[in-house]
Amino acid sequence: MVFNTGAALLDAIVLAVVSRETEGTYGYKITQEVRVAIDLSESTLYPVLRRLQKDECLDVYDKECAGRNRRYYLVTEKGRRQLNLYEGEWRDYSDKITMIFEGGPKR
Repeated sequence: MVFNTGAALLDAIVLAVVSRETEGTYGYKITQEVRVAIDLSESTLYPVLRRLQKDECLDVYDKECAGRNRRYYLVTEKGRRQLNLYEGEWRDYSDKITMIFEGGPKR
C-alpha cells in the first residue's frame, strides 16, 4: 500500500477485527484478517495489541490449544466505544476524500 497507516487507523482496524469474535481471537488470526486490507507483520501487530490493552480497549486471556497456551484478545466496553468513534471518523474522512477524487463538491 502506498498510503501510510497511522496508529489510529491500525487501532481501528485491529479493534474491528477483534470485535467480530465474541470469545476473542488470537494474534496470528488477527494478522491474517488485517492483511486482507493492509500489509501487516506480526512484529507490527503486537505493539498495537499491547497499546490497546494498556488503554483498556482490549482484555487478554490465555487458553490451551494443542497443548500450548494461546493468548486471546477480547474487546472491552471502552474498546467498543472507541471503535464506534473510529468508525464515525473514518466514514466522514472517507466521504470527503471520495468527494475530492470525484471532482469536488457538487455546485
